[in-house]
Amino acid sequence: MPANETAPSVKKKGRRARLIVLVLVLALFAGLGYGAYWSVDSVRASFPQTTGSLKVPGLTGTVDVKRDANGIPQLYADSDEDLFRAQGFVHAQDRFWEMDVRRHMTSGRLSEMFGAGQVETDAFLRTLGWRQVAQQEYDTKLSADTKKYLQAYADGVNAYLKDKSGKDLSVEHAALKLSGDYKPEQWTPVDSVAWLKAMAWDLRGNMQDEIDRALMTGKLSQAQINDLYPPYPFDRNRPIVEGGTVKGGKYTPAAGPGSGSPVGSPTGGQGGTNGSQVSTGTTGETGLAGNVTAQGATVGLRTSLGALADTLDTIPAILGPSGSGIGSNSWVVAGKYTTTGKPLLANDPHLSPQLPSVWYQMGLHCRAASPSCQYDVAGYTFSGMPGVVIGHNADIAWGMTNLGADVTDLYLEQVKPEGYVYDGKTLPFTTREEVIKIAGGGEKKITVRSTNNGPLISDRSDEIATVGSRAPVSSAAPDRGNGYGVSLRWTALDPGKSMDAVFKLNRAKNFQEFRTAARDFEVPSQNLIYADNKGANGNIGYQAPGRIPVRTTGDGKMPAPGWDSKYAWKGGKDGNAGYVPQDEMPWAYNPDRGFIVTANQAVTETGTGAGKYPHLLTTDWGYGARSQRINDLIEAKIKDSGKISTDDMRTMQMDNSSEISALLTPMLAKIDVSDPAVRSAQKLLEGWNYTQEPDSAAAAYFNAVWRNILKLAFGDKMPKELRVEGSCMNVPEQTTGPADDLAKMVRECGERASDSAQPDGGDRWFEVVRRLVKDEDSAWWQSPAVGRTVAATTTRDQLFARAMKDARWELTAKLGKDQSTWSWGRMHQLMLKNQTIGTEGPGYLQWLLNRGPWNLGGGEATVNATGWNASSGYGVTWVPSMRMVVNLADFDKSRWINLTGASGHAYHDHYTDQTSLWAKGELLDWSFGKGAVDKATVDTLTLQPEGS
Repeated sequence: MPANETAPSVKKKGRRARLIVLVLVLALFAGLGYGAYWSVDSVRASFPQTTGSLKVPGLTGTVDVKRDANGIPQLYADSDEDLFRAQGFVHAQDRFWEMDVRRHMTSGRLSEMFGAGQVETDAFLRTLGWRQVAQQEYDTKLSADTKKYLQAYADGVNAYLKDKSGKDLSVEHAALKLSGDYKPEQWTPVDSVAWLKAMAWDLRGNMQDEIDRALMTGKLSQAQINDLYPPYPFDRNRPIVEGGTVKGGKYTPAAGPGSGSPVGSPTGGQGGTNGSQVSTGTTGETGLAGNVTAQGATVGLRTSLGALADTLDTIPAILGPSGSGIGSNSWVVAGKYTTTGKPLLANDPHLSPQLPSVWYQMGLHCRAASPSCQYDVAGYTFSGMPGVVIGHNADIAWGMTNLGADVTDLYLEQVKPEGYVYDGKTLPFTTREEVIKIAGGGEKKITVRSTNNGPLISDRSDEIATVGSRAPVSSAAPDRGNGYGVSLRWTALDPGKSMDAVFKLNRAKNFQEFRTAARDFEVPSQNLIYADNKGANGNIGYQAPGRIPVRTTGDGKMPAPGWDSKYAWKGGKDGNAGYVPQDEMPWAYNPDRGFIVTANQAVTETGTGAGKYPHLLTTDWGYGARSQRINDLIEAKIKDSGKISTDDMRTMQMDNSSEISALLTPMLAKIDVSDPAVRSAQKLLEGWNYTQEPDSAAAAYFNAVWRNILKLAFGDKMPKELRVEGSCMNVPEQTTGPADDLAKMVRECGERASDSAQPDGGDRWFEVVRRLVKDEDSAWWQSPAVGRTVAATTTRDQLFARAMKDARWELTAKLGKDQSTWSWGRMHQLMLKNQTIGTEGPGYLQWLLNRGPWNLGGGEATVNATGWNASSGYGVTWVPSMRMVVNLADFDKSRWINLTGASGHAYHDHYTDQTSLWAKGELLDWSFGKGAVDKATVDTLTLQPEGS
């Protein structure tokens, strides 16, 4: 198991007390103790019935549930509603604990399950109001068909829940029931819609970067901050689409290798001024600039934003922690370049490792197509939500990666007892009361206040409430009074139609219908890639959907002055005029180059010149290390053999090449090293091909060197709010004043959670170092002496030599003195933790519910993106959460794999039965046609209407 280098949070103690009770109960269930619960039958009581027949209320006809050897179900029905009713039933059979926890999280009700330790988290989530927005979407935005499907799904879940509680649902529910009086409620359609809010929160774009840049201003100059956020390298790393622009209110792809032939554009969509341009503001000093100076985020603001970052770290992240890392790979190759003659499409979303996996594999099939039964689709679903999120139907396939659009802004608010200041006037808050119920009794009431920019999230923390209390502001700013509050403007807090988009994608038969579906996929903003099997060679395409705000002033890099309407989103909070029109979002169709790659790189190059895209989507793209590697691999394979196979696509998904090691290793090899032990480690890099295989000693040493370079050059210069919790160092008590005062040193410890601390070592840091290595005397290479034995560094090579030495002794401590026993996989381990209960607690808990470790290859910003945070250690924090390769010539020859297994029951055969295959890069057969499904079926359960 990876070392835990983060001290326990005080905020978790309340939850831990309740978890200890759960652990003891679970121990009894597992046979670690004695008494009435010492029974294998008790553990197996919640395992689903997978053969025979069951009566399900509400069904109008029978539904067959055919499971293969991995427990993956394919459902067959005669009506849409029966299909989704059965989907709800089967999801609940395998994953109800996951679903139950998730709906309590999205509604801010975790305290009802886990006690007082979750009150602060619930209060923050209630302030965001996910559940209220989901209810508004259901009431006012979603189509009648979507509502029918959501209700049918909820009915299926509730049919499963009927007369069940405790051990009949899961071993976790059994523990929860015996440690209190908890009983699950009925499932509702809004429970399903709210899941999209959690998904949107984890994929919300640059909010963490916005906070981090503001926190940096207290310790770093603007020039230094610019060094740490370099521009996207368009000259080296290809964007998704190239050369397209907006003409006549529509996006027009450019002719040439990066674009496609124009096709019909769907009608309708969001409003907005066609062809309008976004003001990007002044580079590097937007947001706070003008009304709050660029250096304005000093003591009070830094403290408050640090507290906000700490609050964000306590929010349960279903997809992954905040900070860089969330990403994905997806690419599609045209039929003219494949061995099958039709497109091949690959996708592997990069999310935090969870047990069970966030994905659930499933097929939804109508026995015969009709107006009342329209679906024949398979792929990856979310437990708790109907439909297929990523996958294919009989005509098209699609994949998703995070577009990374900047869809959040933090606003400083001038708060008074009677309201907040806006354009010189004091306006009343919009308020609502919330009551948080606590397991074991008791409740907490909170008042949620909102400005016209959004909810006042600073109300949830005394520290955040002091925001701006000492921040220098210009004379144009209002009196700070007791300080500025912080509000959040976020596209996901406006009701939308993303649930409609899921069903439209599932039914789409061509590129036009695909694009029509994408128009409704408003939140979260995703890159959607496409392939179909039409014509001689099929077609490939891409669409960027999503609500992207149009800012009147500024570029979203820093918190903005909320009292000034110039910084509001264009068009105001009401209406669609504040978003980039969907007709103007980038797309491509059958590009000349014959393939499309999306891996969180820039969508396109923004600007006002010819061939530039006029709308600012974000300034915080991924930097293209993965995407360009995929581009290079595809081009090399086409040049070598002219054709790409399904297995070639799988091999590309497992590519472990490290871009940063290719840059730095030649430099490290030239450094004169006198210490024999360090020289011996340096020799490991000689002849290394820069691939990070799990058994590679060279990869282990290089990544340790890289981590120490980052620490010495950047980490020790970060403010404490960004450094990993528990990392302590001596710093001057003050940074200005008499020399005698400057000599006073104090102990300062980091405050950031390990998963989001900086520098994290992702491809932004690749680009930072790439730009700095040519300047051997840059101030970034200066690192102070440590005692009398470690000399200060002033040049690049001195710092690199020190990092090599530190890495040698770090690996000696971790892996032993004998270098022949070193391997990257021993350091880079995956531990799967059961959702919620399995993430905390003593060893009993980990033994009972968690699985691992697995020694992995890959690394940060590689195609095989098993990410790790260089600030906190080498343990795996990001993974390809699933992998798929869709064969448009023969869907039955498609391949897929999940991170864990179909089951969420801790002792079930399908709990983690796919993980070892996943770790080795293997894929399972993916049956789709009825004949292939029947051949693969090992268990059949027939769901029957009541009274049949």
